[in-house]
Amino acid sequence: MTRQIFLKRMLSALITIVLAVVITFVLLRLTPGNAIDQWARDYAIQYNITIDEAYTRVANMINYDPNEPIIQQFTRYVGNLLQGNLGYSMVHQGLRVNDIIANALPWTLFVSSIALVVSFLIGVYLGVKMAYNRKSWLDPVISIYSVVTNAVPDFILAIILLIVFSYGLGWFPINGAYDFYLTPGFNLPFIGSIFYYGALPILTYVLTLIGQWALMMKGSAVSILGDDYIEAAKARGLSPKLITRKYVQKNAIIPLVTQLAVFLGGMLGGAILVENLFQYPGIGYFMAEATKQRDYIVMQGILLFIAITMIIANFIADLLYSKLDPRIQIKE
Repeated sequence: MTRQIFLKRMLSALITIVLAVVITFVLLRLTPGNAIDQWARDYAIQYNITIDEAYTRVANMINYDPNEPIIQQFTRYVGNLLQGNLGYSMVHQGLRVNDIIANALPWTLFVSSIALVVSFLIGVYLGVKMAYNRKSWLDPVISIYSVVTNAVPDFILAIILLIVFSYGLGWFPINGAYDFYLTPGFNLPFIGSIFYYGALPILTYVLTLIGQWALMMKGSAVSILGDDYIEAAKARGLSPKLITRKYVQKNAIIPLVTQLAVFLGGMLGGAILVENLFQYPGIGYFMAEATKQRDYIVMQGILLFIAITMIIANFIADLLYSKLDPRIQIKE
């Protein structure tokens, strides 16, 4: 990738981020209802003041007034963004959106990254097997499985796992990220508790993603099997296992590696329903809570964070593709 193309891609990513800022800001302002009205009513009753006075005090406390001209709101919002400030919760007084994301992100990344790696490794293995054994039972079974898991939303699978393994069999906890009776830290009981509480969310993502990785790997491997260097390796008498490991798998996996960043960004955006079902304290859980409470500032901050993460993930995948495979030439 030339310097000129790199700068164009970076400019495109920056423009997309600016559009995400504008769209997120405007859409949430168009949503009916907000937490300020209810908060002002409670405040008026608590302090025995008029609703107008209570409304003014509440708006000053969170530095947000939905009745203010939208241009002034947007100017203040962008000014805060440039300082790295995503604002304060409208429901929980004094709680910064930055702190909510900072506390929730590690849990989401923990579940997402483990599920992504596990599903990737299993999917790659199955994809190679499918490419070499296209007439075996494995190919139609995995293909059907992939179609089903793509058609069924991941939260449906999460509900099934929750009903069977938590409510039914009682093997896994219903909510939380770890046992609160344990002392957080780098110790085996706490680490084991984290994996135990995160098992079902991880399993949900793994079962959802395996089929996609398998089909992607199969398609990539099949396109390579007919290449000249594969035929040359067979003519030299190399064993099928060596050809698979050294030539087919090594080259077929390159397009999939670049998709890891894209998938991770997509998982951050799609974690809302899954984490909310398991009451797992990640980004998605707090986004769902903010939506229920009409906490516009938190909703806006998390949505913007997810959007920027996905834009950056796509940008990184774009760069990695040409670096990992010199045969790929990214055109202007």
